[in-house]
Amino acid sequence: MTRDLAIRLVVWGRVQGVGYRWWTIGEARRLGLRGWVRNRRDGAVEILAVGPPDALAVLAEACEQGPPGAHVTALERVPAEDEGGLGFTERPTI
Repeated sequence: MTRDLAIRLVVWGRVQGVGYRWWTIGEARRLGLRGWVRNRRDGAVEILAVGPPDALAVLAEACEQGPPGAHVTALERVPAEDEGGLGFTERPTI
């Protein structure tokens, strides 16, 4: 069995005000991931996702496109240590 990993994604572009957080929650839950998503004051969306490496790769690839109405200009992907809690939720803007 593959050990779960954690990644942090930071997505830039037109990603706030276009349903990006709600879309991310749906995608992550569909993939069986745990974690959270939140807006950042710098205009980016930040995601912490925990789960199987293949599901994390699918989420990261999907986040490069985002939902209809979004325009992603950059995506940063880094390993994370956070366990993400239970389920996949939205967090307040930081």
